[in-house]
Amino acid sequence: MSHKSQRHLKTSLLSAALIAAGIGFTGAVQATETLRFAHVYETSEPFHRWAEWAAGEIEERTEGRYRISVHPASSLGNEQDINEALGLGTVDIIYTGTQFAGRYYGPMGIAGAPYMFRDFDHWQAYAESDLFQEIAEGFQDATNNVPIALNYYGERHVTSNEPINTPEDMQRLRIRVPGAPLYMMFPRAAGANPTPIAFDETYLALQQGVVDAQENPLPAIRAMAFHEVQDYINLTGHVTDSLVTIVSGIRWNQLSEEDQEIFREVLQEAAQNNTNDILQAEAELAAWFEEQGNTINEVDREPFRDVTVPYHLGDDADWDEETYERLQALGQ
Repeated sequence: MSHKSQRHLKTSLLSAALIAAGIGFTGAVQATETLRFAHVYETSEPFHRWAEWAAGEIEERTEGRYRISVHPASSLGNEQDINEALGLGTVDIIYTGTQFAGRYYGPMGIAGAPYMFRDFDHWQAYAESDLFQEIAEGFQDATNNVPIALNYYGERHVTSNEPINTPEDMQRLRIRVPGAPLYMMFPRAAGANPTPIAFDETYLALQQGVVDAQENPLPAIRAMAFHEVQDYINLTGHVTDSLVTIVSGIRWNQLSEEDQEIFREVLQEAAQNNTNDILQAEAELAAWFEEQGNTINEVDREPFRDVTVPYHLGDDADWDEETYERLQALGQ
């Protein structure tokens, strides 16, 4: 046998062995797909930590069929950017505020409206309810993207350099809010001037006096060091806020039913872990901020609630009265 024939025989035998092993030349290259999980939160926050955990779990449970790279801190764009990327399929998974999701399907935003929830237990009842599942299905029908779970983001509070005790104290206050319309409902109800600014630009805006105040949960205030440029943390608790984990419909429809179930289970478990971590942080952070020299201002929330609730079914509400009443009835 010639050398050329021997080489051809060896190549054929190797190919046959790979095919018998279930590998194949094409399969070896395409065995693992890399997905992108984007969010705007810092690496120090639970949301990033549990996104990294979810990435590892999905890779393990799918036996390496999917590897997920996590992109924190607006590295793939701000919240609006990553929502748009999700629809284009250039990002596969995101965390986003329900208010941003509500721009694509109005009822999803109801969970982000100010004073919509009585307390955390009311929020939890909604997160586990048939109502949320129905709204998630409506979002999927409208956008093709798939909401998987709600993550507790925390109660949002106003920070400022002057104490805020009543809605009158917020008159004409220039307050930074995220760039989704529902975030403006509470400041407008209280007579303030809401100013949309990207999350990662807020510290500088406060430092330079572009705005007088901002509002976020305690863990986010610490993570973004807003307490360094604001003296007072006024515990208005005006939004019991959520992030929704969403998978691109383009990616979701490429997954087998088995892999869809793995993604759902892992991302829901990550959401529960985020929720637990935020609850623990909220319980501990007031004392920590006081140690840093900030003033924690306990306020009577009822006057703030009273001026805001009339807006729940006003012009900015992208949900119907039936949905609103069903949400209010949860947990009672």
